[in-house]
Amino acid sequence: MHRTPLVPRRVGTAVPPVRAAFVVLLLAVVVVAGARLVLAAGGMQVMGMAEYSTLIPIVGAALLPLRLTLILGLTNLVVGIVAYGILLPSMSHASRITVITALAASILVSLAVCRTRIAMERRLKGLMVARDRLTLLSEASTRVGGTLDVARTAEELAEVAVRRFADHAAVDLFDPVLKGEEPAPGPHAGPVTLRRAARRSVPAALAAASADGGTVTYCRGSMPALSLLRGVPVHGQFPDGADGEECWPADPDGTGTKAPHSALAVPLRARGVTLGAALFTRSRHRDPFDAADVLLAQEIAARAAVCVDNARRYTHERATSVALQRSLLPQVVPPQPAVQAVARYLPADVGVGVGGDWYDVIPLSGARVALVVGDVVGHGIRASAAMGRLRAAVRTLADIDLPPDELLTHLDDIVIRLQSETCPTPTGGAEDAAEADVGEFVATCLYMVYDPISRRCTAARAGHPPPAVVHPGTCARFLDVPAGPPLGVGGLPFETAEMHLPEGSLLALYTDGLVEAPRYCLDERLERLLQALSEPKPTLQDTCDHVLDRLVVDRTRDDIALVIARTQALDDRHTVAWELLDNLAEVARARDLASLQLAHWGLPEAAFLAELVVSELVTNAIRYGGSPVQLRLIRHDTLICEVSDGAHTAPHLRRARTFDEGGRGLFIVAQLAERWGTRQQSDGKTIWAELALPPATVPTPAPALATL
Repeated sequence: MHRTPLVPRRVGTAVPPVRAAFVVLLLAVVVVAGARLVLAAGGMQVMGMAEYSTLIPIVGAALLPLRLTLILGLTNLVVGIVAYGILLPSMSHASRITVITALAASILVSLAVCRTRIAMERRLKGLMVARDRLTLLSEASTRVGGTLDVARTAEELAEVAVRRFADHAAVDLFDPVLKGEEPAPGPHAGPVTLRRAARRSVPAALAAASADGGTVTYCRGSMPALSLLRGVPVHGQFPDGADGEECWPADPDGTGTKAPHSALAVPLRARGVTLGAALFTRSRHRDPFDAADVLLAQEIAARAAVCVDNARRYTHERATSVALQRSLLPQVVPPQPAVQAVARYLPADVGVGVGGDWYDVIPLSGARVALVVGDVVGHGIRASAAMGRLRAAVRTLADIDLPPDELLTHLDDIVIRLQSETCPTPTGGAEDAAEADVGEFVATCLYMVYDPISRRCTAARAGHPPPAVVHPGTCARFLDVPAGPPLGVGGLPFETAEMHLPEGSLLALYTDGLVEAPRYCLDERLERLLQALSEPKPTLQDTCDHVLDRLVVDRTRDDIALVIARTQALDDRHTVAWELLDNLAEVARARDLASLQLAHWGLPEAAFLAELVVSELVTNAIRYGGSPVQLRLIRHDTLICEVSDGAHTAPHLRRARTFDEGGRGLFIVAQLAERWGTRQQSDGKTIWAELALPPATVPTPAPALATL
């Protein structure tokens, strides 16, 4: 295909010949008419009329270009010679010389006046152009880069360039840039495919018809491709009738002019990386781009490129923080025998960044569950990393069944240790001190444990908002949980509150981002939360969505974590307990009790494993623990065997030697059970083991058998 040639810009503005001829003819008519008036006024003073003839070129010098002023002056001189030198024979020879000399002098004066006027106009025009360019630079500095969104920054660049600088502006970026990633390194020789990030045109109707987001391809050798390859602006003109298909890319939506009158392509480069290109065009009613326009466009594009790169870097950091935080949070809330729970997490908006909010639903021994909500002060990747550390610590402490107040005490020590690890060392410099973010490891936390068998809930909080509860048939209220200090303060105790929760009670745990909002009182926001929870909804998901709709007014402030749980109860159909004597003969009785109960529950397939586990646990409790000894079976999705005794010494799993007579009990239990562990109580300890039930459908469990 034939390449469309580019024509260099024409210097100056030529007057059309027809218009110039018309102006000269008109001026000649005016001068001749003036001469006729002179001849008609024969009785008047001739020298007085000649004075008016000298004003004609001087007045023309104030209105016409230099060439037309010279033509007007010469025409006036010719008419004056004819009128005063030939047509008026009564004039004296001295008067004729005086008049003609004055007319000739008026030509010189008019030329000087015209040159001075044109110089002043050019200077004034230059000052106005310079002022307009400075205004455009100032507007670009203030309007471009107002947000940390890549697409919006590109739109701001296009909006600034249209009208003041170009009739059409488009910003094309590489796909990785819009996603916050690093673009491919150059050189970009073409063909190059980019994404149309922004486009604006004059008139506004054309801009409204455009569709951003389409792909556009720069052919090899086209102006945008050359600008990307060389890293410098490329500009030129298209001759009349040229389509410009090889020199200028077509709009991705098929609208706009394919062959502009004058075009300019500027690469967007920041920190040595090419992010895309800015394209500007002008129609035929405006002057083509010149060298000064290229420098101006290059300056605007350089500033905009830095803003685009800042937005790209922030997008990358925020995407990394969101991915890190979401990977640290539970993706789904697994079903629990104690509660039905749903959770929502809303990260902060782009302007603030991801924070350190987290939530968790942790299964505990004895079919209990722990509900956790926490918040690390700060935003960004460090807050997300600190949140991951604290969440892992909470899960580890929850596995050893610590009470809520003791768990928060240990968690407070962990936060203080993390603070000391991030503090600048005494030998560190000012740079190390500036980079240390000690405040990011200050956190708040709410920890609750619910037992579906006793229906008791214990809770403690460290600087966190209180949880809300809705009992069946009542309105929502806040639980009276003593407010402890935030994690990381140290030296202050935490207190635990206990309460009884009827089956079907609704618990709401949340972070401060849900109830804190600018221009709103905290008490009003808390009252609105209670009102939203008091309005019944069909499902827990609907309740979560309703609470968020009622309270979320500003996503730019802080992250939001919300957990809503409905309590369940395990009655006599799901659990049974027996008291055992401190005698090894009770081991056989415990096996028989477990076997009969499983048969009554319709689980004869699980009887063999359950008898082995119960036999080993009861034997260890009687031999090493002492009275009181209790055996409890809990049946839900799994079978839980618990044996309690009066000793506080926790057993340890070890590998017995070949000739050892004991030490294999817990090893056998660990091999047969899905999970096992111990928990301390005020009157002893409990060893528990969780067994998987057969996949076959089992009938509805009947009430527990009476003690044998």
